[in-house]
Amino acid sequence: MLQELHVTRGIIESFTKELLDHTKVDVAIVGAGPSGLVASYLLAKGGKKVAIFERKLAPGGGIWGGGMLFNKVVVQKDAQHILDEFEINYSPYGENYLIADAVELASTLISKAVKAGVKIFNGVHVEDVVIKNGKVNGVVINWTPIDMVGLHVDPLVVEADYVLDGTGHDAAIAKLVAKRTHCCDVKGMGAMWVNEAEKLVVEKSGEIYPGLYVMGMSTAEVYGLPRMGPIFGGMFLSGEKVAKEILSRS
Repeated sequence: MLQELHVTRGIIESFTKELLDHTKVDVAIVGAGPSGLVASYLLAKGGKKVAIFERKLAPGGGIWGGGMLFNKVVVQKDAQHILDEFEINYSPYGENYLIADAVELASTLISKAVKAGVKIFNGVHVEDVVIKNGKVNGVVINWTPIDMVGLHVDPLVVEADYVLDGTGHDAAIAKLVAKRTHCCDVKGMGAMWVNEAEKLVVEKSGEIYPGLYVMGMSTAEVYGLPRMGPIFGGMFLSGEKVAKEILSRS
């Protein structure tokens, strides 16, 4: 016989166990967008304990809507190996581009990351960071609805060796650390210029303060790089670059 109490207890017990198990991780990623999902998958495959904290209910960032709700996205051929790694279908377009279905792309990145061992906590807002001895050592978390309605509820802490800002256009974590430490000047991204944006977002992604990395559109926001719209190769390669840098340090 099915019982309501067992349903409730099953949810509470299993979630609480996972949350407790992830109060200390190797890598805490803020934002489950394209760069965050790629980085998390590669880090988990490399043996790291990884948690993603996603403010919204649905992971995937800006992938789902494609360009202006045409749910197709463009990936340059330089990032074809990422699509192949995740076994995502695509078709060629011209000499330099690949076209992928936005829904398949988002859902497959999420699924592959989870199957690789990444734990995604959705509906969780990162409101601050932990800084000790000149290094970022974790994130300060609360439920997104608590932040949305402005309730005064104290947060909890997750310890991490590395924190990755994958919050996209907001660059929320980089801005927090810049405010706390004056480590850098967050310039705000520039107007669209696809070729330069795709090149520079990969080139500039990396550590901006001990323990804190930026990737994807957070990189563009920090360094004042051009925006790129619904082409995603640069964000994939950005996440890959950051993951490789962290794995090389271990």
